[in-house]
Amino acid sequence: MTERMVANNFWINGEPCSDIPANDRGLAYGDGVFETIRVIGRRPTLAEFHWQRLEDSLNRLGIQADVSLLLDEVKAFLSSRGGSDGVLKVLITRGSGGRGYNPAGCSESRRILSCHPLPEHPAANRFAGIALYPCSTRLGHNCLAGMKHLNRLENVLARAEWSDSGFQEGLMLDMNGLLIEGTMSNLFLVKNGTLYTPALDRCGVSGVCREFILHQASGWGLPVIVDDLGEPVLEEADEVFVCNSVNGVWPVVRFRHCRWQVGAITAMVRDRVLDVLNG
Repeated sequence: MTERMVANNFWINGEPCSDIPANDRGLAYGDGVFETIRVIGRRPTLAEFHWQRLEDSLNRLGIQADVSLLLDEVKAFLSSRGGSDGVLKVLITRGSGGRGYNPAGCSESRRILSCHPLPEHPAANRFAGIALYPCSTRLGHNCLAGMKHLNRLENVLARAEWSDSGFQEGLMLDMNGLLIEGTMSNLFLVKNGTLYTPALDRCGVSGVCREFILHQASGWGLPVIVDDLGEPVLEEADEVFVCNSVNGVWPVVRFRHCRWQVGAITAMVRDRVLDVLNG
């Protein structure tokens, strides 16, 4: 790939560039946040949910960043690419500098934009359903729960646990054995017409697709319960699905000895989400 092609795929602080200083705190300490956004044409999908989570996360970490300027840069970046579909990654670090862990004296935050092709997953994942791998890597409780921060090593280790193509996603528990999320997705169960999803106040990522579903559920006539859920509740579930803001909803049809059909509620939620993600 030529230098120009690389630069066109990456912008830093509003300029075509692919070079990140070695003293950037995102590299050194994972000191930052990111969003992964499905783009149709020049339009980021579920944008209001992504920007709200990004701003909330920056505030929680005390990272100063001009979100309005960022949104202008995103618009210009996507326009420069001619309107092709893809995945936009927005990454903000605290910037360079600071002595050790102390963030005092850092330069301005660094805004990194990159664009990537949409992942090529089989259509069967969405319509016939997937199998979940039982990950042994557990999620630790911490004050970063909910955020999409740059410290994603637990997810990396969990995803490295399997190479069998018979599994399309892995299910992660916390240190107490509670259901939390997939390696790249959030988890929902359906029981007696009610949606259940794990509480994420101690660990896990509050995914944008999850937030959209929770926001829309009452309008779809679906009661929702957000709570601590142990693994045994999977055996009682009528339907199970996972979701994220790039792939949408994937029904789950197999986990350990449990088997499910692609149910009517899962199919309805899948189709409503797909309408939004396809613009």
